[in-house]
Amino acid sequence: MRTLAIGDIHSGLRGLEQLLDRAKVTKEDQLIFLGDYVDGWSTAVETVSFLIELKKTHNCIFIRGNHDVLAQDWLLYKKHNPIWLQHGGTATRASYDKADQKTIADHLQFYDSLKNYHLDTEGRLYLHAGFTNLKGIEFEYFEQTFYWDRTLWELACSLNPDLSPEDNRYPKRLTHYKEIFIGHTPITKTGLAEPKVAANVWNVDTGAAFKGPLSMLDVDTKEVWQSDPVETLYPDEQGRN
Repeated sequence: MRTLAIGDIHSGLRGLEQLLDRAKVTKEDQLIFLGDYVDGWSTAVETVSFLIELKKTHNCIFIRGNHDVLAQDWLLYKKHNPIWLQHGGTATRASYDKADQKTIADHLQFYDSLKNYHLDTEGRLYLHAGFTNLKGIEFEYFEQTFYWDRTLWELACSLNPDLSPEDNRYPKRLTHYKEIFIGHTPITKTGLAEPKVAANVWNVDTGAAFKGPLSMLDVDTKEVWQSDPVETLYPDEQGRN
């Protein structure tokens, strides 16, 4: 059984289908999706419906992303959110405008079932964005941090690589977990990139909402699979570009 971490999809179902095929994913693999299933390309409803069906036949863990929360809030309350609309929400709203009430109810149940994080038996942590409490995830005060924070990745990238984890100056946040797998902050928005590691943090968001591919990482072997740049699969759309 492989454990496969999948980066931010942003409604790019065509990229996800391509990715699952290229990695030859089977029912024996564990799929850990790192959040942001919507907001970007036109197939938001189709993407979430696909994931709901995928879970019926495959071993899936779905992490909560900030864009999933924004879409869920709009479905529940229909409150005008211009910032959300500017960052992919317009395409998601248009997609849901064509959905029936049964589909919307099923999707709300999906959004509600998302996990803020997953910690496996090997001490590897999976979450969308990050956390700020020096003692670790179970001590975090604000759950929104799990899907909004960018300081964890910023910290990992800025860390002196010569600083040992045993040094008392080493960031305490990075000492509690063998490895941390995140999305949320695209490695690039303008070109091709593969998942990147800084300290013990792996960023699997390779900019599928923009001009990059959707990526999947085998967390044990670090083998990477990627779709074509998702923008090429939606040639008549802007995505979040």
